[in-house]
Amino acid sequence: MLVVQTMGAPPSAGRRRRRPRRTGAEEAPSPLPLTRVTAIRAFAPFAGQPEAARWLDEACEAEDTVEVLVGDGIALLNRALHAQAVAGADPRAQAELAPERAATVRIGYGSGEEIASGRFTDAREVDVAGGASRRRRREQELRPQERVAAVLRGREQLDACETLLLRARADLDAGRNREAALQLRVGLEALLVELEDAVSDPGHLEDMRALAEQRRAVGETANAALQGKLTDEQLEAAADTLAICERVLRRRRVLRG
Repeated sequence: MLVVQTMGAPPSAGRRRRRPRRTGAEEAPSPLPLTRVTAIRAFAPFAGQPEAARWLDEACEAEDTVEVLVGDGIALLNRALHAQAVAGADPRAQAELAPERAATVRIGYGSGEEIASGRFTDAREVDVAGGASRRRRREQELRPQERVAAVLRGREQLDACETLLLRARADLDAGRNREAALQLRVGLEALLVELEDAVSDPGHLEDMRALAEQRRAVGETANAALQGKLTDEQLEAAADTLAICERVLRRRRVLRG
């Protein structure tokens, strides 16, 4: 169950657009509203407060358990955001969020009335930035600000395969397996063309040969996705192929500096 509440939102401006008003150069911007999202595990209620308190203490002792709980919560929110974007046919809707984007992350328990209003009987605040996992730290290290600046200045162009494979990864991680299979097919085709001679490295050549050999299997998996008949073996193979594609992109970033 997901509860979404917006706090501090300005009053609605109505349907008519207001005319621009004069403002001073030093005038502070209006405060932004804050959205509070509560992911509730309503399918497994506790027998009583003592049991809930033990669970909270034990859950917060292990970093891996905290990461799983936070991951479950953010996954539920991202599924809701994706469903809202598709239902509203909005291509500019909010992309998927990461826990690090939150102002505060808490794990706790409470009564139904408390949780429905975003309150807890007891809770612990979680440091999602300082305790980042190895995977998250690796993702953060692969965001060179120099390349962002080069793209904005027009000195470098992003490849189509990068966008397509990012979408495939987001879909696969979110459990949208059919969408991931379809994105992977076009992402792989683009990568094989765009990165054919990207770097001079034996590992790059080996990975590119492996990807070329998997084109047919990736196409068959995408066709199966259209029919809604993906097997576990096909999903596993698609995940392996996507991992090789990501390795090719990482290698190029590293070798190009």
